[in-house]
Amino acid sequence: MIRRPIHGLALLALAAAGSVPAQYRGEAVPVAASGSENVTYAYAQVTRVDPVYETVRTRVPEERCDGEPVRDGGDPTGGTVIGAIAGAALGNQVGKGDGRKAATVAGAIVGGAIGRNIDRNDGSASRGGCRIVEVERESRRVASYDVEYVHQGKTYMSRLPYDPGDRLRVRVSVTPVDEGIGYR
Repeated sequence: MIRRPIHGLALLALAAAGSVPAQYRGEAVPVAASGSENVTYAYAQVTRVDPVYETVRTRVPEERCDGEPVRDGGDPTGGTVIGAIAGAALGNQVGKGDGRKAATVAGAIVGGAIGRNIDRNDGSASRGGCRIVEVERESRRVASYDVEYVHQGKTYMSRLPYDPGDRLRVRVSVTPVDEGIGYR
């Protein structure tokens, strides 16, 4: 461990205090971005904001069917009645005696169920081949904003990714111009 005299540390602290930026002592000073550039921040008055739009194209899958158009299933009562009559007729020819009545009733029930099912399926299915195709869609969206603003009496224009509202914070940099004149 190195031991230093206390008075040496005090001198070091005093020397460092002189190099503390004024902003830490309560004064407002420009922020230096580099050794040769003086930078401050201020607010400019926004006079106009124009949105800049872009067109976005996307491809989405969509089902396309050829042949007869798809139609609603509607009421399956007609298929049920026709199926029950056909089933009863078939059941009546199969049975003999008391079995004939039971076969007629069973044929009517089974025929009605089959007729109803056929009517439902026939009404809701298309009669052509369906396939998935990619369809291109276009939409517009705001990509950025052209902003016109005034700072110290001069008008400026910038393209920004956001709408700044009524005021815009600006960075002001002051740098000497080297005009090629030698030192006198």
